[in-house]
Amino acid sequence: MNATMSICIIIFVISLVLYGMNKLPMGVVGISTLLALVFTNCLDAKSALTYFANNNVIMMASMFVVSAGLSRTSLIDKFSHFIMRLTGGSFKRTYACYLVLAVILTNLMNSPGACFCVVFPLAAQMCKDYDISPSKIMFPLGLVCVACCCILPFGASIQESGIFQGFLDTSETGLTFRPLEYTIGRWPILILAPLWAWTIGYKIAPEKPIIPIAMTLASSSEKKALNAFADCAGVVIFFGVIVLFFLGNKIGVAAWQACLLGAVLTVICGTLTGKEAIAALPIDLACMLVGALAMAGALTATGAGDIIGNVLAGVVGNVKNGYLLGIIFFAIPFVLTQFMQNQAVINIFAPIVIMTSKAIGANPIGLLVIITAAGLTAYMTPMATSAIPIVMGAGGYDIKSLVKQSWLVSLLFGLFYVVYVMTVLPCF
Repeated sequence: MNATMSICIIIFVISLVLYGMNKLPMGVVGISTLLALVFTNCLDAKSALTYFANNNVIMMASMFVVSAGLSRTSLIDKFSHFIMRLTGGSFKRTYACYLVLAVILTNLMNSPGACFCVVFPLAAQMCKDYDISPSKIMFPLGLVCVACCCILPFGASIQESGIFQGFLDTSETGLTFRPLEYTIGRWPILILAPLWAWTIGYKIAPEKPIIPIAMTLASSSEKKALNAFADCAGVVIFFGVIVLFFLGNKIGVAAWQACLLGAVLTVICGTLTGKEAIAALPIDLACMLVGALAMAGALTATGAGDIIGNVLAGVVGNVKNGYLLGIIFFAIPFVLTQFMQNQAVINIFAPIVIMTSKAIGANPIGLLVIITAAGLTAYMTPMATSAIPIVMGAGGYDIKSLVKQSWLVSLLFGLFYVVYVMTVLPCF
């Protein structure tokens, strides 16, 4: 381990301590982390600046504006009241409807963060209608968006299976990784995650926000009536952005482009004033995400992931027990994903899994599902996936509250994956 890597790890630990103490605004900690990485040469200045224009940062900030625009329209009240009537005025049944919606959307879309951006303004209105704090449901709802992603053979499953197939072809294994492998290995999570969110997740969530919520909805009586065009435009823009989420890959429009376009149109069409749009921007949250992405990038650039991966490949070289291999290849990526973007960790470990399996005569298909599951079972820090910072802003959570809510479900899901995946997709 060289000096740069050591300094990078020290900065990472200090940033986690500052997040945990919650004495400084998260955005201040995030930007301070980025500056520390630049001043110590763990990250070059040019790379650091790119994180301010990161597609996840732009998507998150823009979608808050688009969602604020939707909240100003009459549709969100009408839709919420319709769901309330449909569920007989029961909060638990209404909450269940939104959890099912999250399961469906996250399997059709490529991004759990984008999925949560679609669902959370509707869920926020539900909380207002039932006088429930958003802190009670936003983390469980976000967890469903992340945990249930890439299970059914659509959207992200097709994309990720193509990446794994490329690794398999490069290694000349002669094996095929189908999108259906994710369904075979992970389908029970489609039931377990919403069930946890509906029961245990709701109970253990904080009663009130720990930090200020990034976007709050005005009640019906507080809203100023929009003219017919602006009201209709807010609805069309929001659902137009959703359509672009689905069709973006086919027509060449990225998610961040769709969100940014939606945010600009929301102001142009008069759904929000310029001041309202600026007020809707989650500046503190965005700065925190910039710092988190910079930290994750520095950890990757300094080679921490590669070193750990190479050591792991040597350690498991003589292991012939499929369940033990499952534990190893779940635990290490799971820990790393708390500090690095899950996609980066998955891509680091995919060739390691294939190389190790080839050396010991194992089938790597189940282990590839395992490392994907590990990357989608990381909810404790904002560095794992772009969905978590958005969840933090919507529910008013800090790092401590994330850990309190996620450690048990992460442990349970991890145990399930090792036992179940290694049984239905065995290595030997």
